[in-house]
Amino acid sequence: MVKALIKKKNFKLKLEYTVRLVPSIGTCLATDKITVDGMPVGYMYRDYPLDEKDSGWRFIAGVEDEDYMNNPENLERFDVNVIANHDRSIVNYINLPYETKLQRVAGKDEFRQME
Repeated sequence: MVKALIKKKNFKLKLEYTVRLVPSIGTCLATDKITVDGMPVGYMYRDYPLDEKDSGWRFIAGVEDEDYMNNPENLERFDVNVIANHDRSIVNYINLPYETKLQRVAGKDEFRQME
C-alpha cells in the first residue's frame, strides 16, 4: 500500500499567536503567498458561499499566476480572523456584501473597489 505524501506547510503566523480582530463570519480561501510566504493581501473578493461555513471571501497576494491558482495545494481554508491577523488592513472590509471585489491601493493599507 502506498501512502500519499502530504505537503507540510510552514505557516508564517502560528494559530496560537492570533487574536480576535473580526467577528466570526466563517471561513475563507487564501493563497500560500499570504499565509506561508507572508505577503500582504493584494486582492480580496467575496463570492457567494460554497457551504454554510464559507463567508465567501477569497484573499490573493496578486502575484499568483493561473497555474499557481489552479493547484489546490496552494490554497487553504481558514477562519477569516486568521487572515485578518496576517494582514490587518482587511478588517474594515470584511462585512461588505457578496460580489465585492477590492484591490489594494499601492503603498497603503487600504483597498478600492474594482469594476
